[in-house]
Amino acid sequence: MGRPGGPIGENLAVMAMLPMQTSPDVGVAKLGSMTPGIRRSKKEDRIPQWGYDETKEFIALRAELEKDFMQTKRNKTLWEFIAGKMKEKGYRRNADQCKCKWKNLVNQYKGKETSEVDNGKLPFFEELDAIFKDRAKNMDRMMLLEAEAGSRPHKKGKLGKPPSSDEDSDDGNDEDNDSEDERINIGVRKSRKSEKGQRVTAEKFQANSMQEVLEEFFQQQQRAEEHWHDAVERREHEWHMREQEWRDAMEKLEQERITREQGWREREEQRRAREEARAQKRDELFAALLSKLAQEGGY
Repeated sequence: MGRPGGPIGENLAVMAMLPMQTSPDVGVAKLGSMTPGIRRSKKEDRIPQWGYDETKEFIALRAELEKDFMQTKRNKTLWEFIAGKMKEKGYRRNADQCKCKWKNLVNQYKGKETSEVDNGKLPFFEELDAIFKDRAKNMDRMMLLEAEAGSRPHKKGKLGKPPSSDEDSDDGNDEDNDSEDERINIGVRKSRKSEKGQRVTAEKFQANSMQEVLEEFFQQQQRAEEHWHDAVERREHEWHMREQEWRDAMEKLEQERITREQGWREREEQRRAREEARAQKRDELFAALLSKLAQEGGY
Protein backbone atom coordinates (compact mmCIF):
# COMPACT_ATOMS: atom_id res chain seq x y z
CA MET A 1 0.00 0.00 0.00
CA GLY A 2 2.16 3.18 0.10
CA ARG A 3 2.13 6.05 2.39
CA PRO A 4 -0.97 6.36 4.57
CA GLY A 5 -3.41 8.87 3.21
CA GLY A 6 -1.89 9.08 -0.27
CA PRO A 7 -2.14 12.30 -2.20
CA ILE A 8 -5.10 13.48 -0.13
CA GLY A 9 -3.11 13.23 3.08
CA GLU A 10 -0.24 15.22 1.60
CA ASN A 11 -2.60 18.00 0.55
CA LEU A 12 -4.15 18.15 4.00
CA ALA A 13 -0.70 18.42 5.58
CA VAL A 14 0.27 21.24 3.30
CA MET A 15 -2.98 23.10 4.05
CA ALA A 16 -2.42 22.67 7.78
CA MET A 17 1.00 24.32 7.51
CA LEU A 18 -0.44 27.43 5.73
CA PRO A 19 -1.54 30.36 8.00
CA MET A 20 -5.23 30.83 8.34
CA GLN A 21 -6.62 33.97 6.65
CA THR A 22 -8.97 36.19 8.51
CA SER A 23 -12.42 36.70 7.16
CA PRO A 24 -13.52 40.06 5.75
CA ASP A 25 -15.81 40.56 8.69
CA VAL A 26 -12.91 40.34 11.12
CA GLY A 27 -10.90 42.93 9.12
CA VAL A 28 -13.83 45.27 9.04
CA ALA A 29 -14.24 44.87 12.77
CA LYS A 30 -10.57 45.68 13.33
CA LEU A 31 -10.81 48.71 11.05
CA GLY A 32 -13.95 49.73 12.88
CA SER A 33 -12.08 49.55 16.17
CA MET A 34 -9.39 51.86 14.69
CA THR A 35 -11.75 54.43 13.12
CA PRO A 36 -12.94 56.11 16.37
CA GLY A 37 -9.49 57.56 16.91
CA ILE A 38 -9.39 58.81 13.33
CA ARG A 39 -12.87 60.28 13.64
CA ARG A 40 -11.91 61.82 16.94
CA SER A 41 -8.82 63.43 15.41
CA LYS A 42 -10.87 64.79 12.46
CA LYS A 43 -13.42 66.15 14.90
CA GLU A 44 -10.66 67.80 16.90
CA ASP A 45 -9.16 69.31 13.68
CA ARG A 46 -12.51 70.82 12.67
CA ILE A 47 -12.54 74.64 13.20
CA PRO A 48 -15.33 75.72 15.57
CA GLN A 49 -17.65 78.47 14.47
CA TRP A 50 -17.11 82.03 15.63
CA GLY A 51 -19.52 83.20 18.29
CA TYR A 52 -21.04 86.65 18.60
CA ASP A 53 -18.96 87.76 21.59
CA GLU A 54 -15.82 86.22 20.12
CA THR A 55 -16.29 88.07 16.82
CA LYS A 56 -16.96 91.31 18.66
CA GLU A 57 -13.74 90.97 20.69
CA PHE A 58 -11.83 90.07 17.52
CA ILE A 59 -13.09 93.18 15.66
CA ALA A 60 -12.18 95.38 18.63
CA LEU A 61 -8.61 94.00 18.69
CA ARG A 62 -8.30 94.42 14.93
CA ALA A 63 -9.51 98.03 15.17
CA GLU A 64 -6.86 98.83 17.80
CA LEU A 65 -4.11 97.65 15.41
CA GLU A 66 -5.51 99.33 12.28
CA LYS A 67 -2.68 101.90 12.11
CA ASP A 68 -0.07 99.14 12.52
CA PHE A 69 -1.65 97.19 9.66
CA MET A 70 -1.58 100.33 7.49
CA GLN A 71 2.12 100.96 8.16
CA THR A 72 3.45 97.47 7.46
CA LYS A 73 2.97 94.92 4.70
CA ARG A 74 4.21 91.86 6.58
CA ASN A 75 1.44 91.54 9.12
CA LYS A 76 1.96 87.97 10.24
CA THR A 77 3.35 89.17 13.56
CA LEU A 78 0.27 91.33 14.07
CA TRP A 79 -2.07 88.39 13.44
CA GLU A 80 -0.08 86.30 15.91
CA PHE A 81 -0.38 89.13 18.43
CA ILE A 82 -4.17 89.18 17.91
CA ALA A 83 -4.31 85.40 18.31
CA GLY A 84 -2.39 85.73 21.60
CA LYS A 85 -4.80 88.39 22.84
CA MET A 86 -7.74 86.18 21.87
CA LYS A 87 -6.18 83.31 23.81
CA GLU A 88 -5.88 85.59 26.85
CA LYS A 89 -9.60 86.28 26.59
CA GLY A 90 -10.35 82.53 26.49
CA TYR A 91 -10.70 82.00 22.71
CA ARG A 92 -8.40 79.46 21.04
CA ARG A 93 -7.61 80.90 17.61
CA ASN A 94 -4.43 80.95 15.60
CA ALA A 95 -3.11 83.64 13.27
CA ASP A 96 -4.41 81.98 10.08
CA GLN A 97 -7.91 81.61 11.50
CA CYS A 98 -7.95 85.27 12.54
CA LYS A 99 -6.74 86.37 9.12
CA CYS A 100 -9.33 84.21 7.33
CA LYS A 101 -12.11 85.52 9.59
CA TRP A 102 -11.11 89.12 8.85
CA LYS A 103 -11.18 88.46 5.10
CA ASN A 104 -14.68 87.00 5.39
CA LEU A 105 -15.87 90.01 7.40
CA VAL A 106 -14.38 92.42 4.85
CA ASN A 107 -16.04 90.59 1.96
CA GLN A 108 -19.39 90.62 3.75
CA TYR A 109 -19.02 94.33 4.52
CA LYS A 110 -18.13 95.22 0.93
CA GLY A 111 -20.99 93.11 -0.41
CA LYS A 112 -23.47 94.74 1.94
CA GLU A 113 -22.05 98.23 1.26
CA THR A 114 -22.30 97.92 -2.54
CA SER A 115 -25.65 96.12 -2.61
CA GLU A 116 -28.60 98.24 -3.71
CA VAL A 117 -31.23 96.14 -1.95
CA ASP A 118 -30.92 95.93 1.83
CA ASN A 119 -32.47 92.58 2.73
CA GLY A 120 -31.25 92.70 6.30
CA LYS A 121 -28.77 94.35 8.59
CA LEU A 122 -25.30 92.83 8.55
CA PRO A 123 -23.98 91.90 12.02
CA PHE A 124 -21.14 94.17 13.16
CA PHE A 125 -21.75 96.48 10.19
CA GLU A 126 -21.38 99.62 12.32
CA GLU A 127 -18.06 98.44 13.84
CA LEU A 128 -16.64 97.55 10.41
CA ASP A 129 -17.94 100.77 8.89
CA ALA A 130 -16.20 102.79 11.62
CA ILE A 131 -12.91 100.97 10.93
CA PHE A 132 -13.04 101.57 7.17
CA LYS A 133 -14.08 105.21 7.57
CA ASP A 134 -11.14 105.72 9.92
CA ARG A 135 -8.92 104.03 7.34
CA ALA A 136 -10.15 106.39 4.61
CA LYS A 137 -9.42 109.41 6.82
CA ASN A 138 -5.91 108.12 7.53
CA MET A 139 -5.34 107.50 3.82
CA ASP A 140 -6.40 111.06 2.98
CA ARG A 141 -4.15 112.41 5.74
CA MET A 142 -1.21 110.37 4.44
CA MET A 143 -1.83 111.57 0.89
CA LEU A 144 -1.84 115.19 2.06
CA LEU A 145 1.39 114.66 3.97
CA GLU A 146 2.98 112.98 0.97
CA ALA A 147 1.81 115.81 -1.29
CA GLU A 148 3.33 118.38 1.08
CA ALA A 149 6.55 116.38 1.27
CA GLY A 150 6.64 116.09 -2.53
CA SER A 151 6.27 119.86 -2.91
CA ARG A 152 9.40 120.47 -0.82
CA PRO A 153 12.78 120.50 -2.68
CA HIS A 154 14.82 117.34 -2.30
CA LYS A 155 18.53 117.42 -1.55
CA LYS A 156 20.50 116.31 -4.55
CA GLY A 157 23.84 114.52 -4.27
CA LYS A 158 27.07 116.06 -5.45
CA LEU A 159 28.00 115.46 -9.05
CA GLY A 160 31.35 113.86 -9.72
CA LYS A 161 33.09 110.89 -11.17
CA PRO A 162 31.52 107.47 -10.76
CA PRO A 163 32.58 105.67 -7.61
CA SER A 164 35.50 103.27 -8.01
CA SER A 165 35.51 101.44 -4.74
CA ASP A 166 33.12 98.64 -3.79
CA GLU A 167 31.58 100.78 -1.05
CA ASP A 168 30.77 103.52 -3.53
CA SER A 169 29.26 100.99 -5.91
CA ASP A 170 27.10 99.63 -3.11
CA ASP A 171 25.95 103.16 -2.37
CA GLY A 172 25.08 103.58 -6.01
CA ASN A 173 23.07 100.38 -5.99
CA ASP A 174 21.28 101.60 -2.88
CA GLU A 175 20.49 104.87 -4.61
CA ASP A 176 19.18 102.96 -7.63
CA ASN A 177 16.99 100.87 -5.35
CA ASP A 178 15.81 104.01 -3.56
CA SER A 179 14.99 105.66 -6.87
CA GLU A 180 13.12 102.54 -7.95
CA ASP A 181 11.19 102.55 -4.67
CA GLU A 182 10.54 106.24 -5.12
CA ARG A 183 9.16 105.62 -8.61
CA ILE A 184 6.93 102.90 -7.22
CA ASN A 185 5.77 105.23 -4.46
CA ILE A 186 5.11 107.96 -7.01
CA GLY A 187 3.04 105.53 -9.06
CA VAL A 188 1.11 104.51 -5.96
CA ARG A 189 0.54 108.15 -5.04
CA LYS A 190 -0.63 108.94 -8.58
CA SER A 191 -3.06 106.04 -8.49
CA ARG A 192 -4.31 107.21 -5.09
CA LYS A 193 -4.67 110.75 -6.37
CA SER A 194 -6.57 109.51 -9.42
CA GLU A 195 -8.83 107.45 -7.18
CA LYS A 196 -9.32 110.48 -4.94
CA GLY A 197 -10.05 112.64 -7.99
CA GLN A 198 -12.59 110.12 -9.22
CA ARG A 199 -14.14 110.01 -5.76
CA VAL A 200 -14.24 113.81 -5.62
CA THR A 201 -15.79 113.90 -9.10
CA ALA A 202 -18.38 111.36 -8.07
CA GLU A 203 -19.11 113.36 -4.91
CA LYS A 204 -19.44 116.56 -6.96
CA PHE A 205 -21.75 114.83 -9.41
CA GLN A 206 -23.77 113.47 -6.52
CA ALA A 207 -23.87 116.93 -4.93
CA ASN A 208 -24.96 118.50 -8.22
CA SER A 209 -27.64 115.89 -8.73
CA MET A 210 -28.76 116.38 -5.14
CA GLN A 211 -28.86 120.15 -5.71
CA GLU A 212 -30.93 119.66 -8.87
CA VAL A 213 -33.31 117.39 -6.97
CA LEU A 214 -33.63 119.98 -4.20
CA GLU A 215 -34.22 122.80 -6.70
CA GLU A 216 -36.88 120.78 -8.48
CA PHE A 217 -38.46 119.95 -5.13
CA PHE A 218 -38.51 123.63 -4.13
CA GLN A 219 -40.01 124.58 -7.50
CA GLN A 220 -42.71 121.97 -7.07
CA GLN A 221 -43.38 123.29 -3.56
CA GLN A 222 -43.57 126.85 -4.91
CA ARG A 223 -45.96 125.83 -7.68
CA ALA A 224 -48.11 123.91 -5.21
CA GLU A 225 -48.14 126.92 -2.87
CA GLU A 226 -49.12 129.29 -5.72
CA HIS A 227 -51.86 126.90 -6.78
CA TRP A 228 -53.07 126.75 -3.19
CA HIS A 229 -53.08 130.56 -2.91
CA ASP A 230 -55.04 130.84 -6.17
CA ALA A 231 -57.55 128.30 -4.94
CA VAL A 232 -57.91 130.15 -1.63
CA GLU A 233 -58.40 133.51 -3.37
CA ARG A 234 -60.92 131.97 -5.76
CA ARG A 235 -62.87 130.44 -2.90
CA GLU A 236 -62.74 133.72 -0.95
CA HIS A 237 -64.03 135.63 -3.98
CA GLU A 238 -66.84 133.12 -4.43
CA TRP A 239 -67.69 133.46 -0.74
CA HIS A 240 -67.83 137.25 -1.00
CA MET A 241 -70.05 137.00 -4.06
CA ARG A 242 -72.43 134.63 -2.33
CA GLU A 243 -72.47 136.84 0.77
CA GLN A 244 -73.32 139.88 -1.35
CA GLU A 245 -76.10 137.97 -3.11
CA TRP A 246 -77.45 136.88 0.24
CA ARG A 247 -77.38 140.46 1.56
CA ASP A 248 -79.15 141.72 -1.57
CA ALA A 249 -81.80 139.05 -1.17
CA MET A 250 -82.23 139.94 2.50
CA GLU A 251 -82.60 143.65 1.67
CA LYS A 252 -85.18 142.82 -0.99
CA LEU A 253 -87.12 140.69 1.43
CA GLU A 254 -86.95 143.47 4.03
CA GLN A 255 -88.29 145.98 1.54
CA GLU A 256 -91.12 143.62 0.60
CA ARG A 257 -91.91 143.11 4.27
CA ILE A 258 -92.00 146.85 4.92
CA THR A 259 -94.22 147.40 1.86
CA ARG A 260 -96.60 144.67 2.94
CA GLU A 261 -96.69 146.03 6.48
CA GLN A 262 -97.49 149.51 5.21
CA GLY A 263 -100.28 148.15 3.00
CA TRP A 264 -101.66 146.19 5.91
CA ARG A 265 -101.64 149.29 8.15
CA GLU A 266 -103.37 151.36 5.49
CA ARG A 267 -106.03 148.72 5.02
CA GLU A 268 -106.45 148.47 8.78
CA GLU A 269 -106.95 152.24 9.08
CA GLN A 270 -109.49 152.20 6.27
CA ARG A 271 -111.37 149.37 7.99
CA ARG A 272 -111.42 151.25 11.27
CA ALA A 273 -112.66 154.39 9.55
CA ARG A 274 -115.47 152.45 7.91
CA GLU A 275 -116.43 150.86 11.21
CA GLU A 276 -116.46 154.23 12.94
CA ALA A 277 -118.62 155.68 10.18
CA ARG A 278 -121.02 152.74 10.48
CA ALA A 279 -121.16 153.12 14.26
CA GLN A 280 -121.86 156.82 13.96
CA LYS A 281 -124.68 156.21 11.46
CA ARG A 282 -126.13 153.56 13.70
CA ASP A 283 -126.05 155.89 16.68
CA GLU A 284 -127.72 158.58 14.65
CA LEU A 285 -130.44 156.14 13.56
CA PHE A 286 -131.04 155.05 17.16
CA ALA A 287 -131.22 158.64 18.30
CA ALA A 288 -133.71 159.56 15.53
CA LEU A 289 -135.79 156.51 16.35
CA LEU A 290 -135.89 157.34 20.04
CA SER A 291 -136.80 160.93 19.41
CA LYS A 292 -139.58 159.85 17.09
CA LEU A 293 -140.92 157.40 19.66
CA ALA A 294 -140.79 160.03 22.32
CA GLN A 295 -142.79 162.45 20.21
CA GLU A 296 -145.41 159.83 19.48
CA GLY A 297 -145.76 158.97 23.15
CA GLY A 298 -146.47 162.62 23.96
CA TYR A 299 -149.71 162.54 22.24
